Amino acid sequence: MEYINSRKFAVDCDRNDPLKEFRDYFYFPKKDDKPVIYFCGNSLGLQPKKVRDFFTEEMDNWAEHGVEGHFKGKRPWVDYHKHFRESLGRLVGAKETEVVAMNSLTVNLHLLMVSFYRPTPSRFKIICEAGAFPSDRYAIESQIRFHGFDPEQALVAIEPLGGECVIKTDQILSEIKQAGDELALVLFSGVQYYSGQYFDINKIAETAHHVGAFAGFDLAHAIGNVPLSLHNWNVDFAVWCSYKYLNSGPGGVGGAFVHQKHHDQNLPQFAGWWGTNESERFEMKKEFNPMVSADRWQLSNAPVFNMAAHLASLEIFEQAGINALREKSLQLTGFLEFLLSDLHELIHIITPKSPDERGCQLSLLIDANGREIFDQLHEQNVIVDWREPNVVRAAPVPLYNTFCEVYDFVQILKSAIEK
Repeated sequence: MEYINSRKFAVDCDRNDPLKEFRDYFYFPKKDDKPVIYFCGNSLGLQPKKVRDFFTEEMDNWAEHGVEGHFKGKRPWVDYHKHFRESLGRLVGAKETEVVAMNSLTVNLHLLMVSFYRPTPSRFKIICEAGAFPSDRYAIESQIRFHGFDPEQALVAIEPLGGECVIKTDQILSEIKQAGDELALVLFSGVQYYSGQYFDINKIAETAHHVGAFAGFDLAHAIGNVPLSLHNWNVDFAVWCSYKYLNSGPGGVGGAFVHQKHHDQNLPQFAGWWGTNESERFEMKKEFNPMVSADRWQLSNAPVFNMAAHLASLEIFEQAGINALREKSLQLTGFLEFLLSDLHELIHIITPKSPDERGCQLSLLIDANGREIFDQLHEQNVIVDWREPNVVRAAPVPLYNTFCEVYDFVQILKSAIEK
């Protein structure tokens, strides 16, 4: 797309947008009775209007049937987690048996590290990015200590090379090869929360396997943002949350992917009732007989009311399609980058310039008066995200954001800088 720096161009883009109807599927926060420009879907997605309907259906089922709601109603609760298989499988590029909606991201990360971080005296290291989200870092370090190792020796945290803001793929692959026989697990983000870098999951997994290590990924900022192909990329496991791009509400249920090649292996795991074979689950046997699918890692039955919101949002993704969303995302983010080009002396975009290496987020490093500029944006009905020490994260989400909002955001940002 060839961009033009004018609001008329933005209006024309919105008029011709094949996904424009989906904006009406969401509630927008208001300030002084005016809708805000909401570029914060990378932190908490907006509420789909159908959430109330889905929630009410389950409330009515409870009211009408009580405990029998587990087996009656439109979506009986005993199999509630199964309603997510098709849509989640499509979003992450997996078979239906490889995905499961359950728990929260960090809980799932711990559960899967029990199975896929199995250190020995000679193979005990974990590689991650140095700027990983704190909860990932805490989980990794605690798992290392749990196994009796020292994070100072066992954790290899890769930092960008001098003067860079992102980690080059070649650097990551080189570090994996260098760790070699000592490497037990590579655990990277799919999209880095701070810089917005979309890592080459395929190459990272392939190189990890080449040295005999497992490859796992945190997809919190990737799922619903970029197309994924976890099965074909031979990823061992992945985890995610649903309250960012998946718009499933604060604290929404997380999810996990486990490649089918591991489903029937004798892996160590923390077991729960809902992970046992469903054909004999209610026989209350003492022995744990695991499901031969990602369901094996479930601990408990579904938190139905929480997951109802998740279903409402995934229904929208099924209608829109991740590939169509990706196409619009590239255009929106490209337009934002284009409009910011004349501010290059004041704002440095630390997100990769290549569209293939980013999602819809641009991270804007502002050296001078960054926090004051962020506060000015908020006063002007713009909701973006601030990350210490000096970064504003702006994420025009293709499901509900517009080209006009991108244009108006940049004009407001310029005004804030002038002030």
